[in-house]
Amino acid sequence: MDEEPDANTPHEADAELRDWSDLTAVCLVNIFRRLSLSDRWLVSMRVCKSWLEAARDSCLYTALDLEPAFKAAGAGRPDAAAWWTPAFQRRVDSMMRSVAEWSDGGLKEVRVRHCSDEALCFLATRSRELSILSVRSSWGVTDRSMSKVAISCSNLTELDISNCYEVSYRSIEIIGQNCPNLIILKRNLLNWLDPSQHRGVVPDDYLNALPQDGDIEATSIARFMVKLKHLELRFSKLSVKGLMAIAEACIELEFLDLFGCANLTSRGIEQARTKFTNLNPNGLVRPNFYIPRSVFHTERYGHWNLYDERFQTNVFQI
Repeated sequence: MDEEPDANTPHEADAELRDWSDLTAVCLVNIFRRLSLSDRWLVSMRVCKSWLEAARDSCLYTALDLEPAFKAAGAGRPDAAAWWTPAFQRRVDSMMRSVAEWSDGGLKEVRVRHCSDEALCFLATRSRELSILSVRSSWGVTDRSMSKVAISCSNLTELDISNCYEVSYRSIEIIGQNCPNLIILKRNLLNWLDPSQHRGVVPDDYLNALPQDGDIEATSIARFMVKLKHLELRFSKLSVKGLMAIAEACIELEFLDLFGCANLTSRGIEQARTKFTNLNPNGLVRPNFYIPRSVFHTERYGHWNLYDERFQTNVFQI
């Protein structure tokens, strides 16, 4: 019978004695490049000084994408009440400031939520190569920081300002004027048709601050963002007038999401559809013609078959 190998072979002994802190900075950076952002922040930076310095190398910070972390923390839920607090905003802001400094101007992609005006301004002035910016659900972001983004980040190609209720049509205008390469805009709003899904998570005063100027925003898009190829306007308050303005100006659109746009009619959508000649076969997401019971008053008509324009309400028009 063969003898079992000694547990402490020479190779294993050498591995136990090896001082990993002696690895060169180039080797460490190549290793850290294969790690997730959370592993770099929570593990690598805490080992020793040389690892900390390597983990801050600018080539590791061409992108700051927190979406995987949000999805993991949400455990299947799109949002959490703890994220709508000043304390959580400060944590996101701290990460944005650190990455903006460490990137040494090489930051090209940022996907965060719940950041502040101050942090976004700080990042924008230090990230002139930025091409993708997503700050959805950032209740602290206003026109002030978006103006800074427009002036500092003219290479922007994609912008997501969904659920940012302090951002107005003025930001759309200045972004359009200063970022000629923008082809993707996401300006989705929270579901105001059935806000019960957000109660207890999103503060009530924020829910009540839903932007009402859908047509003004649509007109701004039509005037200053004519090169758009992808546009999302979920639960926007725009009417057929605003939609027609977009249809006549943004002729390069390949994808348009109008889900939840309750002020549109099926006739108006069909009228605009004829002008969107470049839309992909499945490139138009129409409003859902189902009206939730929490919004619709059944006593008015006594049934749910609202597939005729004579059955219009102030909440949803078909």
